Parts: sequence; structure tokens; C-alpha cells
Amino acid sequence: MEVDEETAPQTHSIQARFVSDVGEEAGPPLDLPINVTKEQLELILNALLKNEEQKPYLFFISDEEVRDTVQQSIGAKQLDIENVLDILYQPQAVFRVRPVTRCTSSMPGHAEAVVSLAFSPNSLHLASGSGDTTLRLWDLTTETPQFTCTGHKNWVLCVAWSPDSLKVASADKTGEIRVWCPNSGKLLGRPLVGHKKWISCLSWEPYHKNPECRFLASAGNDHDVRIWDVVLGTCIKVIAGHTAPVTAVRWGGAGLLYTSSRDRTIKMWRAEDGVLCKTFTGHAHWVNNLALNTDYVLRTGPFHPVMEKSKIYSVSDMNELQHSALERYEKVCPDAIESFVSCSDDFTLYLWKSNQKQFITRMTGHQNVVNDVKYSPDVKYVASASFDKSVRLWRASDGAFICAFRGHVQAVYTVAWSADSRLIVSGSKDSTLKVWSVKEKKLAQELPGHADEVFGVDWAPDGSRVGSGGKDKVLKLWSY
Repeated sequence: MEVDEETAPQTHSIQARFVSDVGEEAGPPLDLPINVTKEQLELILNALLKNEEQKPYLFFISDEEVRDTVQQSIGAKQLDIENVLDILYQPQAVFRVRPVTRCTSSMPGHAEAVVSLAFSPNSLHLASGSGDTTLRLWDLTTETPQFTCTGHKNWVLCVAWSPDSLKVASADKTGEIRVWCPNSGKLLGRPLVGHKKWISCLSWEPYHKNPECRFLASAGNDHDVRIWDVVLGTCIKVIAGHTAPVTAVRWGGAGLLYTSSRDRTIKMWRAEDGVLCKTFTGHAHWVNNLALNTDYVLRTGPFHPVMEKSKIYSVSDMNELQHSALERYEKVCPDAIESFVSCSDDFTLYLWKSNQKQFITRMTGHQNVVNDVKYSPDVKYVASASFDKSVRLWRASDGAFICAFRGHVQAVYTVAWSADSRLIVSGSKDSTLKVWSVKEKKLAQELPGHADEVFGVDWAPDGSRVGSGGKDKVLKLWSY
């Protein structure tokens, strides 16, 4: 029987080698059939790396993910039999966060809109700031109000947890900062007074720099950045240089402060002496927000999602925790050169590196103001929220556009990532939250329930739940 050459299966083989994302080769080049599947690649790589347990991996051929077979990813046209094909592999997080699907609690209590909220780094507490001049702390085991912290004289605009989860700072429209104990709801020390106008952003010194967590940076509409010693209750440094309100401050892991402002610039300062290191220019309008590639590891410093959260730590443990926080930081930032993304009223985002004055790339595509930007915890993606009703996903390494998530019918105010970097939750003016799947590039879950605009959204660092709050004065908790 003769075989028709046209219909005979073409089983070419290729020479390929596995390369990690830092360029290390996992063994010598191999002869592989062109139609080798992703599952088979996983088995081969696990064998090459001598993994005792099978680990999940993602594979890429020149930025194209191998979803089915190698042949499908490259297409016969580009196949070069002469050269060795590089197959890039990335380990996948085994820790998985399940998509939140239902509202487990609606917690009334605030008498005005909820404008800011944040989970503690150990995921045991939730704090919310409101137009009713209070900070509220919520008990997450019973999902009920725990403490109402009073003393502010105007809207509480921002809240920030210290990296050890033992303090929470809140700042208001009169320019006053208060630091609270989450276990008692009591004020720690005296209010921090010095700003002349309202404060819009707070950032604590990273845990690996100082496990005492006593230094806090704040900035706002009086154009200044201030560094406070919360133990002494004094301002130890005033950093002036911006010529318009400061919209975001981030305390980086290498001892640098990053600030964005309505003066269209981003500035980088040395935290220890307040010296200006660089001014980054490029945006044509107000810069609304900043995200560092180290935000997640700095936020969760000593608390890895898999750590025991209820343990009380001794001093020797603290040294160990500081070491573990430093290790986690260095893994993301081995050379202490941080990357960051800024978003602006000029409809664009810019990707920068702390050691270069010129931006890496300008990220365009949004059709309106870009209000929020966040790096994924694994630092592979960046998500941005815009008044054009969309959330956009970008590749973190070079700012390349990946996809737009559409579904909101009004402006998107804010986004938050799940700890395993597989899901994004967005809060919008249309009163809904939406959960998006990064892998499938589509809507994973619609979460209606709020009666008005959603101003604040946060995903607990341990992945267990999402908190949201907004104009309807109600705090909602969502879980799987």
C-alpha cells in the first residue's frame, strides 16, 4: 500500500534546550519531536532538574507561551532545523488562590463613604478609613466590627500597615497622622502633626531595613514628604522639591523613596538624608500613582503566605524574619535596582528603572485617565485601571501590552492582585467588583452587591478573601 506523501504525518525532530528566565541551561540540547506537548516538556524538565516531586512549569518560545505543542507555538514556517531552539521555562507557583465568588459579609458601621482600606501583611486584620473621620478595625475570624478608632477631625484618606502587622497608620484631610494598635484599637503615641494640607499617601520603612518598624513616610497636598519616627512621635525629616501635590510615596527596599506628583514628575530620594537622587520626567499631565516591582515582597516582608500567622515571635525569630524578608527582597531585586511604573492623567503609563534617568518604555492604549497601577506579586505583569472603563495587562519586563479586560460600564478606580498572580480584582464607579483571570484573559467572576461607587479594594496577602468599600458606607468581604 502506497502512502500519500501529502497526508503522511510530518514527524520532524528539533534540537532544543531548556533555559531559565535568568539564562541558566537545564542540561545539554536534546532531540525532541516537533509535536512534543506541554505535559511532556514538563516531565522532561523535571527529570533534567532531578526534582523529587513533579513541579508545574510554564514554557515560552520567543515570548509565545506553549499551551499545547511546540509545533503549534512556532508554526512550521519559522522552524529552523539548523539551530538549537531555546525553550524558556518558568516555575509556576504551587500556592493557588481560588477566585472569590460570593459576598460573605456586608459590614455596616461607617457613617460616610469608605475611601481607603487595607489588609494587614499577616492577613489577620482589616483596616478602613472613612469620611466619617474614623478608622475602623474589623475582626476577620467573625467578620464583625472590632474597634472604632476616633480622634481624626476630618476624612481619613489613607491607611497603611507596618510590615510587622503590629501598627496601622491613618492620615486625614487636616494633615494629621495617627498610629494605632490593631489588637487594642488604642492610639500609639501622640498624633503626628506637621503637614499643612491633607495627606494622600503613606509608606513604612521595609522590614528588612528595620524590624522595629518605627519610620513612616507621608506626603500630600502641601508638596512635602515627611519622615516620622512613630516611637518618638516626631518628624525627623522634611523633604521638599515637588512644586505640586504629591500623589504617591513608596519606600523602596534599597533605602530610596519614590514620589509621584501633580507637577508631572517622579522623584527619587535617599531616605537617610533626604537628598534628591533623580527626577524622572516624561508625563504630560498629573502623575496619579506609582507601583514598585518590590511592592508585594516589601508589603509581606516577614510573612510569606505559607508561614504560620498566629505565632508570637521572639528576638532571635525577629533576626530570622529580617533575614527571610531580605532574602525575599533580593530574589526579586538581586542587584538592588528597582523597576517602577507610573500612571497619569495623560492616559499613559511609563516603565522606569531606578538606575536610569530615561524611561524604559511608554505604555499607551488607555483612552482616558489612568488612576491605579499594580505589579503582580511574581513581578511578571503590571495591571492598570483607567477611567476608560477597562483594566489593562502589561508585561512587566518590557511594558509590552498583553490584553485589555472589558466589562465595567463606568470608570475603574482601583485594582488588586491575588497572591499567586493568577487573578486581578477591580473596583469601579459602576458599583461592581470584577475578578479577571490572567491566564484565560477573561472575566472570571462578576461581584455585584455594592449600592454605589467602589473606592477601595484589597486582596488579603494570604489569598483568603477580598475586602471592598465605597460610597455606600458598607464594607464587604468576599471569598470563595
